[in-house]
Amino acid sequence: MMLDTATLRVALAVVDLTLLLLFYFITFRRTRSAYSGWWCMALLLFLAGNAAYLFDGTVHQVWANPSGNVLLVAGAASIWAGARSLRTTVPRPWLLAAAPAVTALTSAVDHPATNVWAGGPFYLASMGVLIGLACRELFLLDSNFSRAHRTLAVGSGILAVFYGARLVAFVADGADGPVFLSVFGSVPTTLFSAIILVVASFTMAELSNEQLNQDLRARATFDSLTGLLNRAAFLELAEHELRRLNRVRTTGSLVLADLDHFKAINDEFGHSAGDSALQAFADACRATVRATDLVGRYGGEEFILLLPGVRPEVASEIAAEISRRLERRTSASVPRLPTVSYGIAATNHGRAELSKMVAAADAALYQAKSLGRDRSVLASHLEEKTA
Repeated sequence: MMLDTATLRVALAVVDLTLLLLFYFITFRRTRSAYSGWWCMALLLFLAGNAAYLFDGTVHQVWANPSGNVLLVAGAASIWAGARSLRTTVPRPWLLAAAPAVTALTSAVDHPATNVWAGGPFYLASMGVLIGLACRELFLLDSNFSRAHRTLAVGSGILAVFYGARLVAFVADGADGPVFLSVFGSVPTTLFSAIILVVASFTMAELSNEQLNQDLRARATFDSLTGLLNRAAFLELAEHELRRLNRVRTTGSLVLADLDHFKAINDEFGHSAGDSALQAFADACRATVRATDLVGRYGGEEFILLLPGVRPEVASEIAAEISRRLERRTSASVPRLPTVSYGIAATNHGRAELSKMVAAADAALYQAKSLGRDRSVLASHLEEKTA
């Protein structure tokens, strides 16, 4: 038994509604991600658009069919915005509204009271282009971004090609042509759309869960204020790096840095100024050290760096460069950025232990503070004095 178009559209509307409810309550409310929100918006627009098409062939066709066209094109624009939000900023509102607006105009002037396919060519072209743009955004993502985005890209590409072929068949064969009706008519398109929506929604849910897990891992690894490694993550990575340095018998330096008179900045200018000072120092560190170096926030206004392959004298020069970069920075909330004191310890080609290096660097930092701050002290110099 063949299902008629109206029955299939009702079924598709039910699928849309079910996916919307499931995705909103299970995925979007948990992740609150931009692309999840755009996908919810797309599902809502597809639901409304397919509901409007149920009035096709009635006296309400004059407004229902153009409305359905506009809503579906707006849904495709939402898919594009969601895909783009994974990589960069979403398109400007006028870009998102352009295709639905022109679809509304072309559908309204194409005798919608008697023409079932009023505005059809531009509607089909808009769907193909917008979904094709979403496909492009997904393919531009790094291959390691997730396990799911490639599936979404392929699905979007298939749907874009389908709408492109549908447009060609519509122009070449006509809305009542045998090829268009049998391959690209309302019945096969409704079935195809339902399958794509189900696959895409479950893939989007998997992508959202992946991104949520990545966000949780990032929260467990990085300091939220400065973006540097947090203490636990730094110590774990530093232990691993020191084991490597011990195996290859390569030197390295560990640097403890402390912002001088930091409490005075908080007391005089407020905690937001203190936060800005911490962020400025973190930026100075990132601009100075290598990608292979480890930099973390050790606690409060104290920071820690591990510089593999760097002798302590060179580490002292790096610390001085960080201070120079910090001095050159300007901040609206901090009239004067603090100076920094450093304590530096080295592996000395031996069996380096992180806890002993931290203790040695801490003693050197204490000496730098005692000598008047705004300087670096090598732990090896302290050892020479006590020997």
